[in-house]
Amino acid sequence: MTLTDSEIEYIEGILGRQMNELEEGMLDVMFSEHCSYKSSRPILGTFPTEGENIILGPGDDAGLVSVTDKYALAVGMESHNHPSAIEPYGGAGTGIGGILRDIISMGAMPIALLDSLRFGPMEDEKSRYLFEHVVKGISDYGNRVGVPTVAGEIEFDESFRANPLVNVMCVGIVEKDKIVRGQAPNIGDVFLLMGGATGRDGIHGVTFASEELTSDSETEDRPAVQVADPFTKKRVLEASLEILEKIDVSGVKDLGGGGLTCCISELVNESNNAAFVDLRSIPLRETGMTPYEIMLSESQERMVFVINPKDVKLAKEICDKHEIISSVIGDVKEGNNMIISDEGVEIANLPTILLADPPSLNRELCEIPEDTSKVIVEHPPIKESLLKVLSSPNIASKEWIYKQYDHEVQVRTVVKPGDDAAVLRIDDTTAIALTTDSNTIHTKLSPFDGAAGCVAESIRNVISMGATPYAVVDCLNFGNPETPEILWQFKRAIEGMSLVAEKFQAPVISGNVSFYNETEGIKINPTPAVGVIGVENIENIRTMDFKNEGDKILLIGKTYDELTGSEYHRCIHGIEKGTAPRIRIDNELANGKCILKLVDEDKNKNITAIHDVSAGGLAIALSEMVISSKLGCEINLDSDELDLNQLLYSESHGRYILTVKSDALDDILSKIDVDVDVIGEVKGNNLKINDNEFSFEELDDSYHGVIEKYMA
Repeated sequence: MTLTDSEIEYIEGILGRQMNELEEGMLDVMFSEHCSYKSSRPILGTFPTEGENIILGPGDDAGLVSVTDKYALAVGMESHNHPSAIEPYGGAGTGIGGILRDIISMGAMPIALLDSLRFGPMEDEKSRYLFEHVVKGISDYGNRVGVPTVAGEIEFDESFRANPLVNVMCVGIVEKDKIVRGQAPNIGDVFLLMGGATGRDGIHGVTFASEELTSDSETEDRPAVQVADPFTKKRVLEASLEILEKIDVSGVKDLGGGGLTCCISELVNESNNAAFVDLRSIPLRETGMTPYEIMLSESQERMVFVINPKDVKLAKEICDKHEIISSVIGDVKEGNNMIISDEGVEIANLPTILLADPPSLNRELCEIPEDTSKVIVEHPPIKESLLKVLSSPNIASKEWIYKQYDHEVQVRTVVKPGDDAAVLRIDDTTAIALTTDSNTIHTKLSPFDGAAGCVAESIRNVISMGATPYAVVDCLNFGNPETPEILWQFKRAIEGMSLVAEKFQAPVISGNVSFYNETEGIKINPTPAVGVIGVENIENIRTMDFKNEGDKILLIGKTYDELTGSEYHRCIHGIEKGTAPRIRIDNELANGKCILKLVDEDKNKNITAIHDVSAGGLAIALSEMVISSKLGCEINLDSDELDLNQLLYSESHGRYILTVKSDALDDILSKIDVDVDVIGEVKGNNLKINDNEFSFEELDDSYHGVIEKYMA
């Protein structure tokens, strides 16, 4: 049990009696950090959550954003970190399963998956093992269910050696008049449990996720990891969508963390009603299961539909057709308690608000002083450093990963993995751009600017595709919140993210907090993984690859002396010190709006390519454009304030590279009212920067095959 003495005193003060064993187990999981958000809730309230295109913000299984007059997107993001550290294949697979069910719970058909992954150094055998099996778990699950994995991002760093991060984002499409919610508003409705049978796997999964890992976790905590079953999930998906189509469903919710305890209590608490559950009506996978095990099990592939009793026959017929188990396990009552009955005997009776809305904590915070000391390094020749940074596993091609994913199933994918964002078709005129991003070194060095930069970079990615950012989702991965410095990092990160989301009018509509990402005192770099949804006219889609020899190359935005925290410093010099690049929010916003206005007015497609500048700086962005197009360029960089290394490798925010047809250059420049420089033109096959020249073959060989060599 993880309930504290003060929590037990609080609970029994409300109950007016002692808890029995089952009640204590149910409250234990619901008071866990993973379910209750008791440490983060007071801070998360500062996020902007409402906006012009937002139908539903945080609070349900996923957020909802309007993209056309007819359609909305259901969007969510979840972590499955601790399970993936123990059993990477199953942990990643069940993470995919959980986020898919969240989207189905809103009445939506999942159309895209994205991931945000963190592992230890590729030189470490255990890290390679975790990496290989997490990717395979994501691949096998998504491919078998038939939902494309269209984009993602990954980082390898020493801080994740013992604590890998597996964050998954899912997007679904739903007609606005067919949206459903996680609620139980009608007294007399019944709970139809459908999908997989309930077993002993995953018991105490949420409490396991709410504690630090130890060197013994791999053996001791393995039973807390759920068992993935993508073939059952496929049938659950199809049956769920058919039920939603043919029956007027009052509410629906998936069974994830906390199992039946969490699902049923949250359904009725949302509607200020009570619940009765008949324990012996729950289909079991194993014999001899106790009430405690049944109510706390987190077995996968289960959904609860709240329906009128008259619709039970049809719902069960649909489940039978799809060869999945279904059973009425209880009903919605008048009142405010959740009652569990075993063969007619009441064995638990708890207020739903106590289960679904535990009190939050105001934990102590302690500021971490920023390291403002000057970081002085000796720069190697540009010829040497650029190729080395380009071949860093954090920069190099991720083809080894995404070639394992089916990113074209459902035939919506317009721009495939490898660009700034994925683009999917919604209808004949509308597309969406989807991305995930994070910068953990920046966030460690400067939590406010680093986390703000994670949102800004994600927004730049969708803007680079020609899309207007509509909404943000996140997975907030941090260490132990009981450590005042960690919670201060978290608070500052939320403040930074909120600033950028609010300025761009892209509210945070859904998310997840994952604390306790530590192993015996070794903390992860704080990782706010950010997903952004952008909406665009299909005609406005742009990609990063150069298109025509002779096109002029423009750099929008200003470069500053901001090498500290860069991939250049980590890769070339092995250091993660100093301060992160600053967010200059007015410039960031002005530059992004400038790009969108230029694209929207560019009816003749004079703007031929767009690429944002982020990890690795300008040198890497240009290299990626050359490699993706097999066209070269000649670049001339000069500054009175910065040397060439700073110009090339600084990771200053707010910057975009544009290519423009030469005969339209003057017209385009006349429309730009932000910092802009013409830095070169598309020419030949090589990358030439001042006096430094790189052949296409040198760039391509450095960029491709890096991960493949480690995984051979």
